[in-house]
Amino acid sequence: MAKIVVFNEYGGPEVLHLVDVPDPEAGTGQVRIRVKAAGVQPFDCATRRGDFAAYNPLTFPVRLGNEVAGIVDQVGAGVTGFADGDEVIAYLDMQGYADTVVVPADQVGHKPAKMPWAEAGVLTASGQTAYTALDELRVGAQDTLLVHAAAGGVGSFAVQLAKARGAQVVGTASERNHDYLRSLGAVPVTYGPGLADRVRAAVPQGITCALDAIGGEALDVSLELLGSPERIVTIADWARSAQLGIRRIGTERSARKLDDLTRLWSEGKLVVEVAETVPLSRAAEAHRLVETGHVRGKVALVVD
Repeated sequence: MAKIVVFNEYGGPEVLHLVDVPDPEAGTGQVRIRVKAAGVQPFDCATRRGDFAAYNPLTFPVRLGNEVAGIVDQVGAGVTGFADGDEVIAYLDMQGYADTVVVPADQVGHKPAKMPWAEAGVLTASGQTAYTALDELRVGAQDTLLVHAAAGGVGSFAVQLAKARGAQVVGTASERNHDYLRSLGAVPVTYGPGLADRVRAAVPQGITCALDAIGGEALDVSLELLGSPERIVTIADWARSAQLGIRRIGTERSARKLDDLTRLWSEGKLVVEVAETVPLSRAAEAHRLVETGHVRGKVALVVD
């Protein structure tokens, strides 16, 4: 039997619970993965709370989780490039909180041998979201990028991916995370009242683009600094971004992006920050941690 986390109603973290289900079987073009670690995202928490219920109601029971790492133990017909025992990373939709998953083989990549399981499990969702945002902004060596919530999951990936493209990066964070941002190559600034002036002081030449991962005031500050919404994107605030004409982006995921992320990690150009590891059976605790809004990097669910 496989173990999965589900919820049967919208609510707080306590609605999450572990259940046993029959082992899934890999079909044509799929692989089955025994999960070692899975990432927890703010999106998962918002889904559980019912934040999207008005326009995207769910049919219960509902599963969560869009990123996993584990070991292949069954290969479906027509699959090449993977074999039993391979250590892999995968992206998937709403089923990652589990000890066993079945995933299309074209959504799976090989895990670098030295990458810890927890880091592998939290790599692909936030990593690919950041990658998509930088592509949307066309970030290159000529740019100075402002990242709001730069110490968080998406933000910390965005800082490093932008640096890998040759851009200069300014990142907003609380004082306690400034040294961390410096270690990633960003110029840190404290968020809150007066942010626009602090950004101007940090980079007198000005910014050329902005990625918002927190919403609210960050969008107004970005617009003030850039003068137009053309090179601003957000992953966080649907209502305010619509009012300001700022694009809200999702994640365009691909095996190519996943391979790029693992390559950068192997080259020492990408650090994956895991704030906390929590057993799969305590998924509610993981959600409580994420919902504090003070997590540096990512929270991982782990399977013994």
